[in-house]
Amino acid sequence: MTRGRPGSDGRRWNHNIHYHPRILRAVPDGAQRALDVGCGEGMLARELRRAVPHVTGIDLDAPSIDQAREHPDDVDYILGDLLTHPFEPASFDVVASVATLHHMDAATGLARMRDLLRPGGVLAIVGLARSTMPNDLPRDLAGVAVGTFHRARKGHWEHPSPMVWPPPVTYPQMRALAAEILPGSRYRRHLLLRYSITWRKPQD
Repeated sequence: MTRGRPGSDGRRWNHNIHYHPRILRAVPDGAQRALDVGCGEGMLARELRRAVPHVTGIDLDAPSIDQAREHPDDVDYILGDLLTHPFEPASFDVVASVATLHHMDAATGLARMRDLLRPGGVLAIVGLARSTMPNDLPRDLAGVAVGTFHRARKGHWEHPSPMVWPPPVTYPQMRALAAEILPGSRYRRHLLLRYSITWRKPQD
């Protein structure tokens, strides 16, 4: 069951959806195959499908996958675990993940996503990390204020997938992991209590 309400224009909004355009802008020209990790009921996967001919979504939550499959969107939805599903290595031009990495061991998840990319492919992640107090308090308060403003204008859609809180990894730890596992990646912390990582796999 979905909860919350859409905005006056009928569109869904929440902190994760807010950053979908960042994922979509990272899709490389000519991409043929994309993987949405932790696809939930498929909103991002459907958006990716408008730009990429072949899109696969994978999620561990059966009710969410059932909802995703109700859409006639020509996306291949898999009920499974990214870390164990037998994907071929280097088989995707795009690997995307929104609010999923904190559900698994972050280092293992990053390495797995990296290995599934073809040379020249792009990994685009939006994630949650744990704030450290008191240093992060001003940023978090600003994020709550801006989020409240967006909710008042756009409504708020509560996704049906399971939640993990608090995230096990802090923002500095996540930045360090990205630098170690994805050399040359771009890490950015965002106001609405999220971070993003963008990385292009080097050509062989």
